[in-house]
Amino acid sequence: MGRVQGKVAVVTGGASGIGLATAQVLAKEGAKVVIADFNQKGAEEAAQEIVSQGGEAIGIFLDASKEESIKETIEKTVEKYGTVNILFNNVGLTNLKKDLDVLNLDLDEWDRLMDVNLKSVLIGCKYAIPHMIEAGGGSIINTASMAAFASDAIRTAYGASKAAVVHLTKYVATQYGMHNIRCNAVAPGLILTPAAKNNLSPELQKTFMRYNALPYHGEPEDIANTVLFLASDEVKFLTGQTIEVEGGHYLGNPTIPDFRAMSGMKSN
Repeated sequence: MGRVQGKVAVVTGGASGIGLATAQVLAKEGAKVVIADFNQKGAEEAAQEIVSQGGEAIGIFLDASKEESIKETIEKTVEKYGTVNILFNNVGLTNLKKDLDVLNLDLDEWDRLMDVNLKSVLIGCKYAIPHMIEAGGGSIINTASMAAFASDAIRTAYGASKAAVVHLTKYVATQYGMHNIRCNAVAPGLILTPAAKNNLSPELQKTFMRYNALPYHGEPEDIANTVLFLASDEVKFLTGQTIEVEGGHYLGNPTIPDFRAMSGMKSN
């Protein structure tokens, strides 16, 4: 308990999934949490749940595609709690119907994903960093993705946007480290959020599992605990890094499961 005691944390996309789990973990460990989400009702309900358990939190509206809305999120945080110590840039979109291969992707969708997945991270940093400097430092954590490191048949814009998040993380870390501001990223693999469970059939989940090094899929709490680690002072000498939280899915030669099957070896 108390790993981020008394710190003020902004969690974008905090009404559900990874963001919600992270907001809950940060609050449990002593942070005052601002849950910012397009789903304002969900954000407020999440905050109320934290308060009912003895934590401190508020839920507010955020449209991550608009600079003014991101600016207002930081301003409301400072107005309520006095500063910003932790920023978790977690909002992200994907669209399997429009974000296709290079020849067929929707260019308007490319622009939309770059705005929400990448530009919102930049803008969040832009408005939070001055307050972190004034407070004597802070920790920024950005949600990247394993799509930043491994290409796919579709989701071209998504992968490109997340790769840019990885490199933007390094730039922020380099430019503001002397102000005691750390900036790191977390790259989830398949995480069984409620949305993932609803959209991935059991058969498809088994297909993903076949290529994991570990015999299970990730849960939102796995990312939340990684964010907590990066937000805490326990890692005060770690910055500019992206931690891959993906169950070993991308570790080995992709033919390993096939060779195991051919040789009769047990897979996981």
